[in-house]
Amino acid sequence: MSTETAAVLRRACEQVGLDHTAAELIRAGENDLYRLPGGVVARISQPGQVSAAAKELRVTRWLAGTQVPAVRPWEVQDKPVVVGERAVTFWHELPPHEQGSTTDVAGLLRELHSLDPPDGMELPELAPFVRVAERIDGAAWLEPQDRDWLRKRLAELQDAYRELPAGIPWRLVHGDAWRGNVAATTTGPVLMDFERCSYGPPEWDLVSTAIAHVTTGWLTTEQWTDYCRTYGYDVTTWEGFEVLRGIRELRMTTTAAQIAGTDPSARGQLDRRLDCLQGRNGSRPWDGWRVVP
Repeated sequence: MSTETAAVLRRACEQVGLDHTAAELIRAGENDLYRLPGGVVARISQPGQVSAAAKELRVTRWLAGTQVPAVRPWEVQDKPVVVGERAVTFWHELPPHEQGSTTDVAGLLRELHSLDPPDGMELPELAPFVRVAERIDGAAWLEPQDRDWLRKRLAELQDAYRELPAGIPWRLVHGDAWRGNVAATTTGPVLMDFERCSYGPPEWDLVSTAIAHVTTGWLTTEQWTDYCRTYGYDVTTWEGFEVLRGIRELRMTTTAAQIAGTDPSARGQLDRRLDCLQGRNGSRPWDGWRVVP
């Protein structure tokens, strides 16, 4: 536990009357998760994510009254504890679990997308390009021609997204629907991490898994068929699929660019993805794409 994180956790726990002295790190990443005594998990956000954390609490409290199995906020908390620029939220700890399957993701999304948007709850509109331009501009190690190509590709996709063909009616979408955000417990799968939850096209959630088949080849045809059968729709047949696929591929590439700034081992993945997107590695699916830390 870093000195900064320890101080944030201590101050947040003191405000809500929880014991932090035996806190155990579960995961350090975009959010830091700590296990506290009494079956409570503390989640510490990155700076500047207070509104996203507040939205996550609102959405999951609403979902508790639906048929969608989702993580549950700790009852005492109805808004994030803010320490400096960080938001701290508290959650009921899940029972022992492992990462969910792609069919688990499809089943949970089918249930989530069947819900009418909650009355009286303000949800932001989906922002598929958030932080993409900043990642491009911040990657000083990019070759000038690669940076120029990424900027041009971003502009093309922004124009295409504004003209996105009609599809499934817009509704509440998870925003980051992949296996890592599903916990498979003995009583069934549970959906987690609602920070990117918004109002938008449900196809955005489906494309997240689709590219694991059509772009990277991480999913077999059989796995993808099972996913589509479970959800009840094959998003690759939709007229707007290539636009959302392109946005997802661009996001994956600029994420690698961001990580390469502090982890030189990610440079190989960045170069591979740039080569693929710019047509230097043949047609999809492309081999050699790996998860970056």
